[in-house]
Amino acid sequence: MISVIYSPEFLEHNTGYGHPEKAKRLTAVVDALSAVEWRDKIKWQLPTPAPEKNILSYIRQIHTPEHIDRIKRVAEKGGGYLDGDTPISPRSYEVALLAVSAWLDGVDQIVDHHRPAFVLARPPGHHATRDTAMGFCLFSNAAIAAEYALTKPNVKRVGILDWDVHHGNGTEAIVKDNPQIAYCSLHQHPCYPGTGSSSDRGSYNNLLDLPMKAGSTITDYQVVFEREVMPFFRSWQPDILIVSAGYDANYDDPLASISLKPEDYSLLTKYVLEITNYPLFGLEGGYDLAALSRSVVATLSSCL
Repeated sequence: MISVIYSPEFLEHNTGYGHPEKAKRLTAVVDALSAVEWRDKIKWQLPTPAPEKNILSYIRQIHTPEHIDRIKRVAEKGGGYLDGDTPISPRSYEVALLAVSAWLDGVDQIVDHHRPAFVLARPPGHHATRDTAMGFCLFSNAAIAAEYALTKPNVKRVGILDWDVHHGNGTEAIVKDNPQIAYCSLHQHPCYPGTGSSSDRGSYNNLLDLPMKAGSTITDYQVVFEREVMPFFRSWQPDILIVSAGYDANYDDPLASISLKPEDYSLLTKYVLEITNYPLFGLEGGYDLAALSRSVVATLSSCL
């Protein structure tokens, strides 16, 4: 059994006509998961309402008051652009709070119920820094979830694996000085946002950035996982592992140039399961609807 945390409210973050980070990303995945033979092994779960979980208290630990207030203010005025790539609509602030709640519910599932979980939410988060929304991202979901996980009994060390094709600059900037959180990213280089050099290992040897060349295939990823990713996390020994699960490293994705196939995420998930039996996956990027939905299916099927 695997939990999928999803709400139709996530569709109400309206990014406008032609924007790649659109509501159809989620409905395509929902449709695909509803059609698989093992759909009875999926436990669908609505996220806890944000006020009920006191979500703002967790967000304030990560983001500046100015950052939070700006998103709320622009949304309340009817929406607009927070940067050139990041539009929001009237409900975006509330939806972003609910997305954070979904990620925290995912932590609850893996820690309290010993069940892998997939957070099927938007807007994504790994580009959002403490004080800036960028790259389609409003709040740093994975970083907030990691900090929240550390409040749980017996959770002393958290790992974040980011396999989105773009470097999670926001997540990294937020967690790099925390001795209890390790961050590893595989990302195309050069590519947006231009960060993620392999030279920075963090204040506590808790960063591992692995730039991948355009055109890299699953064979290249296997080598990097075996030589770099797995030893890094075996050494770190995280009590939980959070995966920033972007699926824009697919060959068919329009925003990058890595050459993975949807079925390759089954292998990447098997590596994750060597680190922990109960991972938390949270959706980041992935903009070709067919490749995205097939990749999520491959990820979840490997957890059963």
